[in-house]
Amino acid sequence: MSAAEMTNRYPTPTPAQFEAAEREDDGITLMDLFHIVGKHAVSAAISCVAVFFAVCAYTLVTPPQYSATAQVFATYSDASVRDDDISSINSASTYIANQIRSYPALATTEAVLQPVIDDLGLSMTVPQVAALLTVANPEDTAFVNITAQTGDPRQSAALANGVAESLQDVVENSLYDSGQQSPVKLSIVQQAQEPASPSSPNVRLYLAAGLVGGVIVGVVVALLRDLLARRVQEARDLQDIVDAPIMGRVPEDASLKSAKPVVVAAPGGQVAEEFRRVRTNLSFTAPVEGLTSRLIVVSSVGMNEGKTTIAVNIAASFAESGARVLLIDADLRHPSVAKRLGIEGGAGLAHVLSSQAAVKDVVQRYWKPNFHIMPAGPKPPNASTLLSSDVMREMIHQALTQYDYVVIDTSPLIVANDAAVFAKMGAGVVLVSGRDVTDKRELRDVAGQLATMEVPIIGFVFNFAKKQKNPGKYGDYYYEDAEVARAKASRRHAHRKV
Repeated sequence: MSAAEMTNRYPTPTPAQFEAAEREDDGITLMDLFHIVGKHAVSAAISCVAVFFAVCAYTLVTPPQYSATAQVFATYSDASVRDDDISSINSASTYIANQIRSYPALATTEAVLQPVIDDLGLSMTVPQVAALLTVANPEDTAFVNITAQTGDPRQSAALANGVAESLQDVVENSLYDSGQQSPVKLSIVQQAQEPASPSSPNVRLYLAAGLVGGVIVGVVVALLRDLLARRVQEARDLQDIVDAPIMGRVPEDASLKSAKPVVVAAPGGQVAEEFRRVRTNLSFTAPVEGLTSRLIVVSSVGMNEGKTTIAVNIAASFAESGARVLLIDADLRHPSVAKRLGIEGGAGLAHVLSSQAAVKDVVQRYWKPNFHIMPAGPKPPNASTLLSSDVMREMIHQALTQYDYVVIDTSPLIVANDAAVFAKMGAGVVLVSGRDVTDKRELRDVAGQLATMEVPIIGFVFNFAKKQKNPGKYGDYYYEDAEVARAKASRRHAHRKV
């Protein structure tokens, strides 16, 4: 694949396109919502359970309330209304409709409630009793519904009936003080009955509301955590910011802390297989124009993302396959390849770029005859000048004519843009992103800068990834450690002899 073909396959967005992509917001789809909730499943679940149990606790501690309802009906009692006089009947109906609308408010006044308080011997004030009542006139009816709610079912029924009787007395005997019979007659058509079960709290309704509310709160918490999360938490977060493939997911593993590359220390493990996956993906990147060799520039957004460990293991994976590989530690500000592999790092790239040594004097063979390493050497005061010099470019070009792969470990991009300078010579840059390390805002800034310089991001290596919860699902496809495999073979052989 040529460099032009590679550019067509993974085109570098222009700055305008990058800004447009950042502004573009398709909203959150249902699948996105499920994904976000799944990513923050623990927080969402804790929030949901907390809300549900809070509602349960409130339901348990809330004292039961009993409701009883009495119903009265209003009619026109004026004897002047004749059954055959349509006009009189209509006038009476209109009068009743106008009057009855004020009766709910009338039922909570002192004139109505004080006699009830005295009759029932209640040690409450009129406003306190009024707070226990719900009086309503259903629309387009002549009914008045009087509901009393207290903690005692007998008291609720007595209070509702008492208010109905007092309202009847006030309306018929004292409200219309004209010396004649009241034009409105109230009839108690339904006595309040002592309730057999509490009306509140409605346990089923409260629990259902608690469950629904818990789910809603859990989803909101998950969305807020995702919105406010400053750091990358999984590989998909990277692709939400930059349209580039994930070359591999490297989990946290003890084998990576060894002084040797994982393909040397634990060649049969899952982590070694993941680096072989990265190797395979990178082998399809475009070779340097005019050559068959490939330049792999490894960098990261910030510090402590494990880029050196990734670069070392990528290079070792290529060497394992038989390719001729040169690993260059070009992070002159913070050299770490030599320390990482436990090799001599006193002389290296800095000496070559400052014309104090030749390349052949600082390159070391490691592990295999086809695997060479150039340490960084001592920290120079002018790292940027040395790395962007013609000597550096010429040295890389010469290396590409002698090796199949030249892997360069460079400074983080928020420290310096050395990686972009080297990437212009090849197909692009490989970014190492550490879970809970990479800052999303810094990644956006770096991606924008690379787009401005027209440097493609070949892909990401997601570092410190969570291990599979059920690795055994594909366990048969991983190689076993050599000693374990020999032990198993020995046991099988002994079993056959027996």
